[in-house]
Amino acid sequence: QVQLVESGGGSVQAGGSMRLSCAASGYTFSAYCVGWLRQAPGKERETVARFSRYGNMYYADSVKGRFTISRDNAKNTLFLQMDSLKPEDTAMYFCAAQSYTMCRTTWDYYGQGTQVTVST
Repeated sequence: QVQLVESGGGSVQAGGSMRLSCAASGYTFSAYCVGWLRQAPGKERETVARFSRYGNMYYADSVKGRFTISRDNAKNTLFLQMDSLKPEDTAMYFCAAQSYTMCRTTWDYYGQGTQVTVST
């Protein structure tokens, strides 16, 4: 059974930084497409960043140059480093994973989410 558990959310002022982590059990991050999604109140869930088993990366336009996705294969942990945070980054952030090596549009597994709140 696949379990993804996020940590690292909280509150920060605009311009600040935060790093999210995601630990997995029953799943190997290095073997498949993995990523981070977010959902703000009243909005659809969107993919923030993802990368394939082969390292092909994608970032949403709204976070390019500010967010960095990475993984520690030895610890089987996925990270999202968020810098220069803006109030519009406020959302529930989800770690997500697929059953494919190259990324597709749908996700097979989600964590429970961690709230990120950016204040002015």
